[in-house]
Amino acid sequence: MKLYDTKLPNFYLKPGQVYIAETPTLVSTVLGSCISVTMFSSRFRIGAISHGMLPLCKSMNSCAGECHESFKYVDCSIQRMIKMFNTYGIKSGEIEVKLFGGADVLGSGNSSDIMSVGGMNIETALKIIRTNGLNIAISDVGGLCGRKIYFYTHTGEILLTRLKKMGNDRFAGAIIEPGERTIMRDIK
Repeated sequence: MKLYDTKLPNFYLKPGQVYIAETPTLVSTVLGSCISVTMFSSRFRIGAISHGMLPLCKSMNSCAGECHESFKYVDCSIQRMIKMFNTYGIKSGEIEVKLFGGADVLGSGNSSDIMSVGGMNIETALKIIRTNGLNIAISDVGGLCGRKIYFYTHTGEILLTRLKKMGNDRFAGAIIEPGERTIMRDIK
């Protein structure tokens, strides 16, 4: 699958958003320490993607949908996505889950005593996913550089590009060099 061959509608997912689609859409987002979780139902051809910024929400009611900022938190966004899929009659065992991001872009994870925000986001996502009986088909997490991902909501496929750091802690453009883009497919 080539990214530029698509005639699908495009949506850019901003930090703190979740996007769910019943119709084919190409969703893109850029991740540093943030986490994106994608969920896909092959039976219904429904896909969803989150862009969580921080690991845990401190509000008691956020995951119940009563907090307007709940999607910026990894724990709440994953739980709300699962609830959305359940409203379609999709059971946990039918949901294909993929996990991306959580880089230590600021280099704060050098001390063994301090976990970076990216590391905490990864840990929280894994805990929530496992607690809800879901399995991760593919993950590309951690490291020192960001990622740009493209999510095909109707197939569950991911096109991932790793971003390289330039001087002054800035990132180079999303498309780096031929051969560095990876199409992530299901692990069977």
